[in-house]
Amino acid sequence: MLRIGSVATLSRNFQIELLKPLIDREDVELVVKSGALGELLPQLEAHALDVVFANQRATMELNSDWRNLLIAEQAVSIIGHPELLKKGKGRGASFRFPNDLARVPIVLPGRGEAIRIAFDRIVEDAGVQPIVLAEVDDMAMLRLIVRESHSVTLAPPVVVKDELASGALVELCRLEQITESFYAITRNRRFEHPLLKELLGSSDSDRQGNS
Repeated sequence: MLRIGSVATLSRNFQIELLKPLIDREDVELVVKSGALGELLPQLEAHALDVVFANQRATMELNSDWRNLLIAEQAVSIIGHPELLKKGKGRGASFRFPNDLARVPIVLPGRGEAIRIAFDRIVEDAGVQPIVLAEVDDMAMLRLIVRESHSVTLAPPVVVKDELASGALVELCRLEQITESFYAITRNRRFEHPLLKELLGSSDSDRQGNS
């Protein structure tokens, strides 16, 4: 059995890709719990979870034995409804970030998210006041709102990969200056869970972030 905690703001598509090697195995039982990072870390501390997947690091406190393993980094994009192109509210690859956000509504992740912090800094430095349609902590809900509205959103393309493939949504602009990091948070243990070791591979020091 592998007991996994997953923060609610983490992309479901990313999680499925990560867990795919174990999903079809009859000898493996997966237990997946969703919640806020602050709710999941105490369960990890109490050995009720083997790992927590998150898009932010666990804070390293005095005598803390957390281990933050960086497992992926992905570029973030401005993604929106294809009707924006038809109505002239966006111009595909020529979408002007952040200027066009003064007239095109955007659905944003919650204010505590790392990509939201980076986004807010960029628009503030540019003197742009974006039209915020909604702030959503759950990536699945964020995807649904932007799909049903004529707005844009800020997200890694993996979050909406099915919509991009079908044409329900389009990538308007890739933001190379903003990336989302994905971490596997565990406790330092003498013997690592064999399934976790298999899933994540070797934890080379250049992929870890324990400072």
